[in-house]
Parts: sequence; structure tokens; C-alpha cells
Amino acid sequence: MKALRTFTLTGLAAGVALATLSTTAQAQEEWTMTTTWPDNLDLIQIDRHWVELANKLAGDELTIDFRAGGTLMPGSEVFDATQTGAIEAAGDWPGYWAGLSPAFSPLATTTSLFNGVDYLNWINQWGGWDLYQEVYGEYDMVYLPYGITNNESGFMGGTPIESIADLEGKRLRLSGRDQGRVLERLGGSQVTLAGGEVYQAIERGVIDAGEFSTPGVDYKAGFGEVADYWSTPGWHQSASVFGVMINKDAWDALSEETQDKLKIAAEATMAWSLAWSERGSTDATVKFKEDGMTINQLPEEDLARIQEVTNEVILQGACEDPMHAKVYHSMVSYLEHYANWRDVTVPFNMSRTMDNLPSLEELEACMNQ
Repeated sequence: MKALRTFTLTGLAAGVALATLSTTAQAQEEWTMTTTWPDNLDLIQIDRHWVELANKLAGDELTIDFRAGGTLMPGSEVFDATQTGAIEAAGDWPGYWAGLSPAFSPLATTTSLFNGVDYLNWINQWGGWDLYQEVYGEYDMVYLPYGITNNESGFMGGTPIESIADLEGKRLRLSGRDQGRVLERLGGSQVTLAGGEVYQAIERGVIDAGEFSTPGVDYKAGFGEVADYWSTPGWHQSASVFGVMINKDAWDALSEETQDKLKIAAEATMAWSLAWSERGSTDATVKFKEDGMTINQLPEEDLARIQEVTNEVILQGACEDPMHAKVYHSMVSYLEHYANWRDVTVPFNMSRTMDNLPSLEELEACMNQ
């Protein structure tokens, strides 16, 4: 009897050991992740920050092998690669996929609407997160927004732009469908170029002026070497969002605990990125000034006109696509609701007071058409 008991305990120990080995094997799962950003564009730091934090939090079950943009495939191919499962994840800027669905555009940036705090509020407390899941979910992906940068630089080039009248006939590098529509209504012409091509396009005069990202990113990209004039503010992209696309099957294979850890890493990176980019923008602005860059700020009446045109473009796009309308309806609803608190805290509020917004009624009509 004693020998039988020993055999039973030994068998039990072997079973526990086998289960432990099985769990350990599962724990060593590895994802391959890339991004749209090459190493020489500073926006890759946002991706790296999330990966490093995610690996620290979820390393017992998941390790993410991160590759810089362009090392596995061109940046334009990361969407399809993630959707099909060729890779498990990819960092992106949602606006690059607006050709698939115009709803991606406001998930990436807005013209003359949200600032960075608005995106932070909207994503975390006013329903924005669910809309990212709905739009990316149509392509069998989960999306974790993990980066926010505030107002982009504006236009830099060899020709001064002191007012919107100076946009007439100008060829400007500009990202985004809605942004291009606004520019065209103001008399300019949109030129689409990859971020890494903007420097040479300014240098060679292929474009009159260009934009890419925040001052911190643009300074490191060398824009100060080829541009003498800088037109602000960056009304075309009042703020921007970045995140990670995750293949749905890869996401579903994770435990709920690990999924939560990746979400926590995304929320932490989002807060970090806003402060990181604002510090970089400040330091770079000082350097641009020291290097002799001439800064021209658009007058208030011009910004008011840009807002009017923006509202028209938003409604135009909304009535072309119900999902586009749904995203903007949510954004404008947030702005109107937040105004109840925001506008009584002037001058200490965290968003700008706005009295000219797209019509919620018209947006709703577009949603339901």
C-alpha cells in the first residue's frame, strides 16, 4: 500500500510538472511587430515606449519583437500584413488608411477641431475608444490608441505664408483627405509625399511649403536646414493620434489578464507621449528661432474662416459615409458636452472655447441616411 501511495504521488508530481511545462511553453509566445515609422523619424519613439512597457508588464506570457519601419516591409503594407496575420501587430497613424474608410481620418487627426487634451478625454471617457474598435474591427483587428501629439508645426518652406490669401496657388505637402479638401477650398493644392520625402521636396522647390509632424519631430528631420519661413498654427492637424493595430486572432489568443496589461501600457504611453511631444515641440521651437526661422502666425479672422470651411468639409464627408459621420458626431457631441465645464474655467481650461461647430443635427442625418 505504501508503494502504491508513492507511485500515486509521483504520478501527480509528474502531472503538475507537465502542466507547468505546458504553461511555460505557452508563456513564451512571441509577436512580431513593426510600424509605419523608420528609425530616422522620431515618432518611432512612441512605438518603442509602448513595446518596452508592454514587454515589462506582459513578459510572462508575451514578448513583442519590435522592428523599425521599412525593415520587414514598406510602411504602406503593414495594415494588410496585420489584418492577414502575417505579423501580429503594427504601429500606425490611422489617417494612412482613409482610402479604405474615411472614418480613419478623424481617428487620426482633425482639422481645426480637437487638441491633444480633447483626444485624451474623448478616447478615455467619451466613447472614442469604442469607435476605434468598431472601425478597425471591420478589418479583423483590435486597436490600442497609445500616442497623442498636440498641434502640428504648420507649414515650412521657402515662401512666407502670412495669411490664408497667401495659400492661393501654393503647392503644399499635406496629409489627410479632409485636410486636402480644406486646403483646396482655400486656394491651395495638396501634394502627397511620404514623411521622408518632405525635406528634399522643400529643398528642391518641388513644393512651396510642407508639413510633417510636431516641431520636435520636424527639427530632427532637418526642416530648419531647407526652410526659411514657418506658418503657424498647424490648423490642418490640430492634434494627432497613434496606436497599434493587433490581429484579432492574435489578440483573442491572449488571456484577459494579458490583454488588460497591454491596455494599461497603452494608457500610460498615451499620457507620456503628450508630455514628451510638448517638451520636444518647445525645445525645437527655441532652436528654430535661434537658427533664424521666420515665424508667421495667421490672424484670428483667418482661423475663423478656416473653421467655417472645416465645418463644411466635415459635413460633406459625413454625408458621403455614415461611419465618418458617426465618428464626427461623437466628437462634436463631446465638445458640446465638455463645454459645460470647460467654458466656466477660462482661462484655466484644458481645451479651447469654440462657438462655431458642425451641426449635430446634420451629422445625425448623415449617419442615418
